[in-house]
Amino acid sequence: MTSTTTRRKSNTFYVVLIAGAAALGGFLFGFDTAVINGAVGAIATAFNANSVETGLAVSLALLGSAVGAFYAGKIADRYGRVKAMVASSVLFTISAIGSGLPFGIWDFTFWRVVGGIAVGAASVIAPAYIAECSPTHLRGRLGSLQQLAIVIGIFIALLCDYFIAVSAGSAEAPFLFGIAAWRWMFWTEIPPAVLYGMSALMIPESPRYLVAQGREPEAANVLTKILGGDVLAKIEEIRHTVLQEREPSFSDLLSRNGGLLRIVWIGIGLSVLQQFVGINVIFYYSSVLWRAVGFSEQSSLTITVITGAVNIITTLIAIAFVDKFGRKPLLIIGSVGMTLALGTMTYLFGNAPLDAAGNPNLTGSAGTLALIAANLYVFCFGFSWGPVVWVLLGEMFNNKIRAAALSIAAAMQWVANFLVSTTFPPILQYFGLGSAYGLYTIAAATSFFFILFFIKETKGIELEDM
Repeated sequence: MTSTTTRRKSNTFYVVLIAGAAALGGFLFGFDTAVINGAVGAIATAFNANSVETGLAVSLALLGSAVGAFYAGKIADRYGRVKAMVASSVLFTISAIGSGLPFGIWDFTFWRVVGGIAVGAASVIAPAYIAECSPTHLRGRLGSLQQLAIVIGIFIALLCDYFIAVSAGSAEAPFLFGIAAWRWMFWTEIPPAVLYGMSALMIPESPRYLVAQGREPEAANVLTKILGGDVLAKIEEIRHTVLQEREPSFSDLLSRNGGLLRIVWIGIGLSVLQQFVGINVIFYYSSVLWRAVGFSEQSSLTITVITGAVNIITTLIAIAFVDKFGRKPLLIIGSVGMTLALGTMTYLFGNAPLDAAGNPNLTGSAGTLALIAANLYVFCFGFSWGPVVWVLLGEMFNNKIRAAALSIAAAMQWVANFLVSTTFPPILQYFGLGSAYGLYTIAAATSFFFILFFIKETKGIELEDM
């Protein structure tokens, strides 16, 4: 008994290590999308960019991510999960160097798009790889590592921005070697980008990819390290679901009448709703948001960092419970909580008196209530829709279509993210914060019914049986 337990423990440790290495892609995904938060103002000043150019510099990276996500599945199926990870680490590194060295707003935007492609690729490859290398009883928790890595990446990027800006005096001021602080903000991404590539070279290829390539002895080696014991039956099972005469392609995602398979539509629905509840508005525009409500710049930055910390804590809660309670209950509770919190914010901002500049002025208890509601909203998203959607996307598709279906779902997630991020400033300007939060409240209420009617529980089901 003891030797079996010891073996299982060492197998678990090994699986956590390789899943952690893959999740570094998630860390860079979070870091890359959030690092621009502290630099936006300084870049606009440095290059004398107007609001449209600045907006595009932030949001075009998200369309780059949609492209990266769309093609990552094909690349991962053709060349393997590991090579795809190495390629995205190279793109992260190039983007980080280039973003700190631009001559104007347009070449800066180009480097951000390169980083966006890497983010999109990482958003597809990590969940697929982790789902394919995880024993069934650990798959939910290990799948949540991706979201944990994303939120830690966001948090560390915001901290780096904060410390560089504070040390230099402002993002525009010279920092080390007399180089502007905002350039250093982007260069802080270089070490983790290089580490990601090095880690990817040290982890084994996904056993399901190896079987699909006819490399069964290698797959057996990897599965022995992951599961222990006799793995021949498992290989037979994988071979049964994976091996086709041809490479999986997007045509596999179509039903007989030519439309997308129902399961692919459900994946797209999950992805789009995860963004339509407005979570990234909190992360891309939070310091602007709190200043609009009357907090000082220093307080706004502090609140943003606290929100990032809340996000990490709640993701840890999801990791603890996703394999106990299952995916569906967590999503339902999250939807109810988000609807209530967003509804409260809609009411508060919609009825707040305006100051001379036309911004809502939340004084006294209304300001405190808005702060509590905003963090409650992040809390509810953090234990449900944040991590659980990635877990589901990694495991809800069968082996034959997983990489291709994940690519489409993740690409749609980036398009939705782009739509939410680019529409927020004009909605704020013309209709006010109350209307913006009203739209996100409707999306959160919709997400409740979507889960209720369309999502099946995947807890404890083998990937081969999906």
